[in-house]
Amino acid sequence: MNPYQNAHALTARQVFEVLATGDLRLAQQVAHPEFCNREAAVAPSAASNPGPGGLLASSAWMRHAFSDLHFTIIDSAENHDFVWLRLRMTGVQTGAFVQYTGGELAQAIPPTGRTIDVEQIHVLEMRDGLVIGHEAVRDDVTMLGQLGVFPPSPAAGLRMLGWSLVGFARREARAVSAEADRAASMIVGRADV
Repeated sequence: MNPYQNAHALTARQVFEVLATGDLRLAQQVAHPEFCNREAAVAPSAASNPGPGGLLASSAWMRHAFSDLHFTIIDSAENHDFVWLRLRMTGVQTGAFVQYTGGELAQAIPPTGRTIDVEQIHVLEMRDGLVIGHEAVRDDVTMLGQLGVFPPSPAAGLRMLGWSLVGFARREARAVSAEADRAASMIVGRADV
């Protein structure tokens, strides 16, 4: 029997506390040094960093867009070195929600003030009692609908286009990337950012 198995679910849940709070100490306690967030493809580049730094960068990215961010665990299961969590993510979009492709701005959704409430399923891989891998099945279409950008309405499209034309989208992308870089650099021994 794996000596860490009983603690796996608790450790996996704590990843979402880090995402909601940006807690440096907790990130170091739950993320393996080789932690890999396979969902970081649309996040700032720093979210792809291995270890706790990548987790903290993901947290900074999400907290920039969503205030009052919470992850409520609905159900969980574990098997050997994997934990599955079904959860509800809630928050209020008070900042730009910036998405990236290859580290470059893909789109920026201006703050809407709208509440999001979406269910997700996350798969966390464990090693040595720590989270080493993360994958997810998210309902991003529902979240974009709650933000009023899907299906695209003329008003939402014009707002996003206006943001892009006057440079707000690029400015926000740079600001979010800088926040994520700073968060990732909080890990001891990584102050090069």
